[in-house]
Amino acid sequence: MFAAFEWMLAGRYLRARRQEGFISVIAWFSLLGIALGVATLIIVLSVMNGFRQELLARILGLNGHFVVRETDGQEGQYDALAARLRAVEGVTRAAPIVEGQAMATANGRASGALVRGMRLADLRGLDIVAAGIVGGTLDDFTDADTAVIGSRLATKLGARVGDQITLISPQGTSTPFGTLPRMRAYRIVATFEVGMLEYDSSFVFLPLEAAQVYYRLGDRVSGIEVMVARPEEVETMRRELRRVVGPTARIVDWQRVNARFFSALQVERNVMFLILTLIILVAAFNIVSSLIMLVKDKSPDIAILRTMGATRGSVMRIFFLSGASVGVVGTALGFALGLGFSANIETIRQWIAGLTGTDVFAAEIYFLSRLPAVVDPGEVTMVVLMGLGLSFLATLYPAWRAARLDPVEALRYE
Repeated sequence: MFAAFEWMLAGRYLRARRQEGFISVIAWFSLLGIALGVATLIIVLSVMNGFRQELLARILGLNGHFVVRETDGQEGQYDALAARLRAVEGVTRAAPIVEGQAMATANGRASGALVRGMRLADLRGLDIVAAGIVGGTLDDFTDADTAVIGSRLATKLGARVGDQITLISPQGTSTPFGTLPRMRAYRIVATFEVGMLEYDSSFVFLPLEAAQVYYRLGDRVSGIEVMVARPEEVETMRRELRRVVGPTARIVDWQRVNARFFSALQVERNVMFLILTLIILVAAFNIVSSLIMLVKDKSPDIAILRTMGATRGSVMRIFFLSGASVGVVGTALGFALGLGFSANIETIRQWIAGLTGTDVFAAEIYFLSRLPAVVDPGEVTMVVLMGLGLSFLATLYPAWRAARLDPVEALRYE
């Protein structure tokens, strides 16, 4: 498609002489702009993908994909219902839970807590908790006065394994002297860390029967937490569960509970993509300006080439190669830089934090304790193709202008 002399002339035009130094500077800035734009897009999209995947894994690892809440007033039937739900194809776990809010106090400190009552076997089934035990052991989670709490909550309260934690319920007890807060002390037998600030600093697990007593539920539970093998197939699994639980039960899925959160992440990701694409677009305009200046400077050379028999197509291909080379090299550099940065982003974050003495990725703000990055091959391919496409489009007008140059007019005043 391209002749050898066209490659030779395109390479020579890229190696500007001293009087063409300014054109060379613009070309270098174009190359760096495309490289930085492609690398930044790859890094940002990878971090956004990692952020979403890590949050999703932690949210769905600690909370059920579905929660079935009975509304027909039946008591003591939750074990039978959980057994029927476990028999549904695609369901991996179904466990009764009790949920409620409380104020956790210890050593004169207080913090809000989300209390969840579960049986020991069901708690062991939460891999993210069982694998994240950092103190104590779940083997002691048997007595009615025991509790398992998040590591950051323990730090806030200054409590350790073996200490007592007091839960104060917002639902008080009515007495002739007024409403008194309901309080109960529990012994901390283990602490866990799942890597998500909100959970590590608020969750308290109690034995199921102890939670029923504390919240005065009798023989009832808050709901049955259901885990499925394919959480993305929400509607399909909802229909399967509905056939088992009947029309009176309320089924809440993870997408509905977290809809606003993940919608906000998607909007932020799209906006970042549009903004960072402007970097590549600006670099493409630099290619246009540098090639137009090069065409103007090389007008006599173009005229001589035309008089020697070079066709307009040859001239156009020469300048297309000159501009496209900048785009290809810049995109390749950005591709390598983006993948290398994404693969080592947590190491780089720690290095920058140690160098500057600041927390670059504060867990209190971003919910996660480490900076995640997941490279999507499809998105990387899209970014590379976009970088190449904009670079090639930027060369078309200057190359067409060079091909349309009249040799007579170009040589008239030479």
